[in-house]
Amino acid sequence: MVPEEEVTVLHRHLRGDLGPGRAASVSWIAGQKTADYLLANRIPKPVQRLLKLLPARLAAFILLKAIGAHAWTFAGTSRFSWAMGRPITLSFEDCPLCRWDRAASPCCSYYAATFERLFRELISADAAVTETECIATGGEACRFEVRY
Repeated sequence: MVPEEEVTVLHRHLRGDLGPGRAASVSWIAGQKTADYLLANRIPKPVQRLLKLLPARLAAFILLKAIGAHAWTFAGTSRFSWAMGRPITLSFEDCPLCRWDRAASPCCSYYAATFERLFRELISADAAVTETECIATGGEACRFEVRY
């Protein structure tokens, strides 16, 4: 576990040092690799097989319940929430990735990539995650839509 202040500073420096485009690319790759780690080490293989067999909506609900129960491991002191629907919505109030920062476009690609990889591997190969609102751009929260 890493103190969230270090994560906040890291993402801020990434955007400052690399610029928004390159920082988003690096964050996206890091998010995919995080999801790969979760699939290899944290989500039991029998659970993965079960999720892939279930109807997508039920599997997504189960996955999100588990993600929500472990949100403290990736959301820190921010408040993570989700809502089923078409699309599914994910939200981080006081997001640690962009806390205290300003940007012209949403900048939490790390989370988007992590969720997208998990949904593509466990729910639907067509899953896509888009950040629709970001605190750094003046939003009330960082919000993501999951479509599959």
